Amino acid sequence: MGSLFALVADDDPEMLRMVSEAVEELGVDVTRATTGDELISKLADGCFDLVVTDVSMPWMTGLQAMHAARTAGLSIPIVVITALRDAKIAAQVAALGADAILLPKPFGIEQLHAAIRGVLHDARIPPVGRPAVGPHASV
Repeated sequence: MGSLFALVADDDPEMLRMVSEAVEELGVDVTRATTGDELISKLADGCFDLVVTDVSMPWMTGLQAMHAARTAGLSIPIVVITALRDAKIAAQVAALGADAILLPKPFGIEQLHAAIRGVLHDARIPPVGRPAVGPHASV
């Protein structure tokens, strides 16, 4: 079986590092982005099996970037992470389709892995567990 490829986007360098490393633990190759604009650019230039994006990023939010990707016809599983508790955000994620899931911060590595397994439905991803990551998590 071939490798899986993920694009992880977050403007917080520490969160970007932690989420990227957690995704890599599943054997997934990771490309990183720090803005919504960069996320869109890298999506256009590459072939990804998964996007994990934060909502709040400068210039273009993760949700705006993923909406633009959907409008352009790109169908890719998405895990949207956010510290914001907002029904509007949940509705926007739901509007992205059945292969999109909202993961509120703080979250545990096991929760992130479960979310990724949930949108990918891929047997190549083994179960892995670690402590929580995110704001207010005990890392």
